[in-house]
Amino acid sequence: MSDVNLITLTDPRSPASEAYRTLRTNLVFSSLDEPLHTLVVTSPNPEAGKSTALANLAVTLAQSGKRVILADCDLRRPSQHVIWGVAQEPGLTSMVVDKLDKPPLVDTPVENLRLLPSGPLPPNPADLLGSDRMGAIVKQLAEEADFVLFDAPPVIAVTDATLLSVKVDGVLLVLRAGKTSRDHAERARDLLERVNVRIVGAVLTDAHVEGPAGGYYTT
Repeated sequence: MSDVNLITLTDPRSPASEAYRTLRTNLVFSSLDEPLHTLVVTSPNPEAGKSTALANLAVTLAQSGKRVILADCDLRRPSQHVIWGVAQEPGLTSMVVDKLDKPPLVDTPVENLRLLPSGPLPPNPADLLGSDRMGAIVKQLAEEADFVLFDAPPVIAVTDATLLSVKVDGVLLVLRAGKTSRDHAERARDLLERVNVRIVGAVLTDAHVEGPAGGYYTT
């Protein structure tokens, strides 16, 4: 199968995997009235587990038959290439710097799921993500998939996620139990709402609950 260590692949019957499928269902239904084809996934602060949560969400969407592109736009600490065990280059930034006409997408072990790694890290991530060229790339990727999921840096730390969020249909915030404070979650929400970004929801990771809900709880 694969050496990719994602719960939705290694233990698809687990409560955590079921939570990701519930999240998938909620996102699909939320797009019935308003299109949700491009989605930024970010967090208020580092170490919230956003990249792993995003990768698992991408798996469940692809498993439902949706064509999915997972793009690593965390141009400061990219990790999707590590999660999936592929090369970091070429990738997203290669499309900008080298003016590639075709996205250098990488197949994953999951049918319907392709990855766009970060590419070489630029000296000016915020400028790149806020550029007109990035807007064109978002539209180009959206033409090749049902869902395009963008892994973005934490909202409070840098402006990257906010700049990218205005170019997509919605934003999903990842919060970590015992790690993300209420103040930081509210500040992240305020920063996004200031630029009229559509926040589609939040995911709470590492929440220990008793009973069938398991170790992940989504809202």
